[in-house]
Amino acid sequence: MKFFILAGKSFTLLTWLVMFYNVFMPFDGKVSIVLNILLLITAFMHLFQLLIFYTMFNTLLKLKLVDYIKVYFLGVFGLLEYRQKVLDLPQAED
Repeated sequence: MKFFILAGKSFTLLTWLVMFYNVFMPFDGKVSIVLNILLLITAFMHLFQLLIFYTMFNTLLKLKLVDYIKVYFLGVFGLLEYRQKVLDLPQAED
């Protein structure tokens, strides 16, 4: 599972880099337009995932700004990492 999360994080960061690179140094042709559209879609999807992160983990973990930034840029793979942290917490006995 750790390899899957690490590979996903790497791919997600690479995707962000390509999309941001396209903003400043546009590729030729329609690829540039497609990447700009994907950047907007990705930004909104990651905002939605950030909302999910806040509602699910705010009460379980002490969250800092860095945690929100990680989840925003890593998306679902950031969520999986924090999910694993919650599962590793010692459970309260009833």
